[in-house]
Amino acid sequence: EAGKVLAELQKARAPLEKELEALLAPFRQRLYDERVEMLPPDVRAVILKPEKIRSLEEQKIADDYFPILRIDSGKINEILPEEVRAQSQALKKRLDEVSKKHPTPPSIPVFHTLEKDPIREGEPSYILTSADPNRPELNRAVKPGWPFADGPMDIREGRIEAFADWLTASKNPLFARVAVNRLWQWHFGSGLHKQPSDFGTQSPLPLHRDLLDWLASEFISSGYSMKYMHRLMVTSKAYQMASDAGPEFTQSRAIDPNNDHYWRFPLNRLEAEVIWDAIHLAADNLDLSIGGPSFTPGDASTPQRRGVYITRGYSPSRNVTPDFLQAFDVDDGREPCPVRTQTVTAPQSLFLMNSPEVEQASSQFADRLRKLAEDDLGNAVVLAYRLTLARPPTDSETRVAMEYLEGDFERLQHLAWLLFNLDEFIYVR
Repeated sequence: EAGKVLAELQKARAPLEKELEALLAPFRQRLYDERVEMLPPDVRAVILKPEKIRSLEEQKIADDYFPILRIDSGKINEILPEEVRAQSQALKKRLDEVSKKHPTPPSIPVFHTLEKDPIREGEPSYILTSADPNRPELNRAVKPGWPFADGPMDIREGRIEAFADWLTASKNPLFARVAVNRLWQWHFGSGLHKQPSDFGTQSPLPLHRDLLDWLASEFISSGYSMKYMHRLMVTSKAYQMASDAGPEFTQSRAIDPNNDHYWRFPLNRLEAEVIWDAIHLAADNLDLSIGGPSFTPGDASTPQRRGVYITRGYSPSRNVTPDFLQAFDVDDGREPCPVRTQTVTAPQSLFLMNSPEVEQASSQFADRLRKLAEDDLGNAVVLAYRLTLARPPTDSETRVAMEYLEGDFERLQHLAWLLFNLDEFIYVR
């Protein structure tokens, strides 16, 4: 029923949408050409090359610059002649009228459940030489067993439970090591084993095998407590080091340029979702509720939820993953992603500088500072640094900030914007 209603609505809107697109297409192309012309020559050459013949590296460059080249309707409207703007508004009004005449498609709730069928679970399985499940080899039954291991399997409590018990058994040499390696990677940017999804015999050995084994034993003895392992890692001396490592930096880098022995903390950029949360947490408008539907940034009808709930995915016909996530290296989910790449690109800076989300958050952050500081600009500056950078400002930073503000609370929004755009705000140092 819902699909039928939606199809009828799309059919009724299609002619008007086609007419509107034909009207705006020349102006969209004009803006696009102007932006392409402003790109560096090497990037421009990649953008102008047909997508089918781009290399993987070139496609990555094109994806990074996609947010810059994407033309939104607001920008098009700014350059429309009055006559064309009037035609555009008339077509949009007719589209709204068509939508109002058709019933709203009913929303369909979606539930994901996992239910075991005890009858099916108890049925025997057979080898399928023909690959046809309807033609099993009844004389070649397959019993439950361990992958790549011998020994009896107790499935009296269920096959899933038996497999989970085997996987997390203290004698399993891989599970605990793989798990703590992922946690180490989360905090330090790279794991003790550089290939988090391949602990096989053909992969290189971890540099600090004793440390990996000790962390695995701690994980097991703690009853597989993730909370305990997180606390253990973030309270370690290695984690609490600074990334610049003081006056010995040059000498230490000459001895260990790859920082294999953790003589300094590896500089890591925050993940996209964490950057989103940090901005809106400072602005005090972040919805911390757990669960619920995903949302698209820029939709004024939805609250600013945590970044983990931002819509993402892949479609060959439309842009599903928002520009913000693409700019900060979030994968589209088409394949497993054990390690996210970390790039430094112009679209990242442009988002923090020009996006409506950051501009609105800066305004809300300024309002929050004024209330918390009780109209004391000096306190507002200290609070601004503490809430964004988790430290008080230095004497020189305080002096420069006060000179810029000139006693004007309206300028707090610009100070908030500046702090959001500092490297220190999006990097763990």
